Amino acid sequence: MSLGSLILISAPSGAGKTSLVDALIKAANNSENEKLCVSISHTTRPMRPGEIDASNYHFVSSKVFAQMVEKAEFLEHAEVFGNNYGTSKAWVDERLQQGCNVILEIDWQGADQVKKIMPEAVSIFILPPSLEALRARLTSRGQDDSSVIEKRMSEAVSELSHYAQADYLLINDNFEAALKGLMDIIHGQYKPSASDKASLAALLQSLLP
Repeated sequence: MSLGSLILISAPSGAGKTSLVDALIKAANNSENEKLCVSISHTTRPMRPGEIDASNYHFVSSKVFAQMVEKAEFLEHAEVFGNNYGTSKAWVDERLQQGCNVILEIDWQGADQVKKIMPEAVSIFILPPSLEALRARLTSRGQDDSSVIEKRMSEAVSELSHYAQADYLLINDNFEAALKGLMDIIHGQYKPSASDKASLAALLQSLLP
């Protein structure tokens, strides 16, 4: 059995990363030939309405998380918005050995840690079509007040500045096109056109003037 691939998908909050990954997994579940799974991170973040432990995240206390760090049980771990997130090294290794392509929804800090340990991992950064669209998506959630949204926007600009660390960049403007792009990258068939590259360059200038 051939080993699976490790796919790192990063994006600023509100860029649509989770929706794209959910659609990717749904498509894989409908295909007999696609072995794809998403790593479930450990986090100290409080559970949000509708979330399920061990499904969305493994919700643990700060004490338990610290103990796991001391035992080197994480492939990567980072602090984001005051909460800790980590990926179980044993879980990922087991799935890769089973031939499953493993997706890590991860921030740029975590992706950087993983690439240093596993340089063969494929890293993808999802970009919003504009900062205005990003703000609109964050506001439409209705989960955070204006001060939190402003903090997330500031963090988003900071995160976007690390786009060059990724192997691939995808713009989530048209959802279906972005989803196809993800699938093509995973299958080694991604070939952006000259027009795609020009649009990407222009977008990066507008996001990070």
